[in-house]
Formats: sequence, C-alpha cells, structure tokens
Amino acid sequence: MSQLEVQPVEETSKTKTLAAIGSELIGSFLIFLTIYLVSSLSPSMYGASVLLIAIATGLVYAAMIAVFGQFSGGQFNPAVTLVAILTGRTTVLNGIFYIIMQLCGAIAAGSLVRFILPTSQTATAKMWLSAAVNGFDEGSVSATQLQSAGLSFGVLPAVIVEIAAAIIIIATAVYLMNRDDVSSVQSAASMGIAYTVGVILTYPITGSSLNPARSTGIAIAAQNIKLTVNPLHQLFIFWICPILTAAIVSIIVITCKNFGQKTPVEVVEVEENAEIKEEDFADPTNLSETNPSGDANFADTDADVENDSATEKI
Repeated sequence: MSQLEVQPVEETSKTKTLAAIGSELIGSFLIFLTIYLVSSLSPSMYGASVLLIAIATGLVYAAMIAVFGQFSGGQFNPAVTLVAILTGRTTVLNGIFYIIMQLCGAIAAGSLVRFILPTSQTATAKMWLSAAVNGFDEGSVSATQLQSAGLSFGVLPAVIVEIAAAIIIIATAVYLMNRDDVSSVQSAASMGIAYTVGVILTYPITGSSLNPARSTGIAIAAQNIKLTVNPLHQLFIFWICPILTAAIVSIIVITCKNFGQKTPVEVVEVEENAEIKEEDFADPTNLSETNPSGDANFADTDADVENDSATEKI
C-alpha cells in the first residue's frame, strides 16, 4: 500500500522537474532567438536603435517569464539560477540542468539565426552578426565609430557596465523570489523592466550581454565569419561579471537572513521575561519566593508602624 501511495508522488515530482527543465530550454531558445534577430536586423535595416533592442529584450523576457514562470520560476539566465541555488530557492541538481538547458537554447537560437539570415558577397554573415555578438575594445558595437577618433571601450568600461546591469537584474530577481505576494504578471513586468534598463546601460559598450548564455550562443554561431575579434576570446568577461555579481548578492542575502532570524528570538525572550515579571507581581506567593529581601523590608516596616502606634497610646 505504501508503494502505491509513494509512486504517484514520485511521478508527479519527476513530471514537475521535467516541465521545469523543458521550460528553461524553450523559454531560453525563444528569448535568444528574438534578441539575436533584432540585434542583427535592426542596425542593417532600420539603423542602430538602442531603444528598439532594449524594448524587444525587455518584452521577450517578460513574456517568457509570464508563460513559463509557473514551472521553473522563469530564470533563463545562469547568473539568476546561481543566485537561486545559493539562496536555497532552487536545488543544485535542478539548477545545473537549468543552466545546461539555457546554454542549449542559446546555441540552438544562434545556429538558427545564422542559418536563416540571407548572405551574399555584399551582405555577409559578418555584416549581420557583428552587431549581435558581445565584445569590448575592437569587438564593441561602437568600435567603428570610435576608431575614427582614436578611442575605444576597453575591458574596464565593459566590466563596470556589465556588473552594474547584473546588479539591477539579479537584485530584482532576488527580491521577487522572496515575495510571495507578487503576482506572476508583476514579476514578469519587473524583470522585463530590469532587462530593458540593462540594455540601455550596456549596449553602446558591450552590445548588452546581461546573460552568459546569451553571449555564449551567439559567440559559437559567429565562428569563421572573419570578425575583427573572435567573440570566444572575450567571452570570459561576460561570464565572470554576472557570476561574480550573483555570488556577492547571494552572500549579502544570506547574511541579512541570518541577522534577521536573530531578532524574533530576542523579542520572544523579552516577552517571556515580561510575562514572568507580571505573574510575579500578580501572585504574592511568587513575590515572596522571588524577592525575599523585599518581603523582609516590608515586614520590618509593618513592625515599626505597630511600635509607633503603641508609643502614641502610652
């Protein structure tokens, strides 16, 4: 009988896990497909438009979080998944599967974009994908404009803006993870806004990574197209910045939780002490037991009063 009772529970748990893993794969694929296409087509067909890319990025993240958030939480970002693991919101095993699925979705999206974009001798793959890859210095999307002035966005500006954007995104994600009173629509909208702000902040310098999986998928797809800088050579920056930020934010959250757990204990102790004192004053027998010296003083005082009365009568 116990086996019959346990088996459906195990099957339900496996089904939920598979649904969560599948949602991370499908959601990541659709997110990165949208970002890669908009980033590739926008500069060539509509002129460079940071606002268009920012809005598209924010909307697709918001949409996928709203659709798949009920299964996996709608993480779609290895840095967000790492924070969820370190703060206990996601198990280690599930988190590893999520990250693998996020990378698979990104690689599949990058490969599909390279396959569907038309190429010719004048419209090469380099022309399409150079605006979609993430990089800095000569790999920055602003490199061509800055080279005429002898300038470039080096590694330091890239690190600063990517960490700043990662803080915005990860802090928003952590806040939403710890709020049970926030609806799925509010969570999706909040994360969409965070990613939109991140794109506006980082796009001119790095092409807006914001997500290690996003940078990895397009970097692999953009191999052998004669880019000025191989995006794989600069990929480490777009992993270190968000992962380091996720670790720091996790430490802060865990520390705050530990401090926050001490306060209720102290309050309970104070309340218990207050209740004990009230009971002592309410029950005279407890008063004599808890403060014998006080009773002796009261007794002495009563004796003195009686003596004074006797003296007055005499």
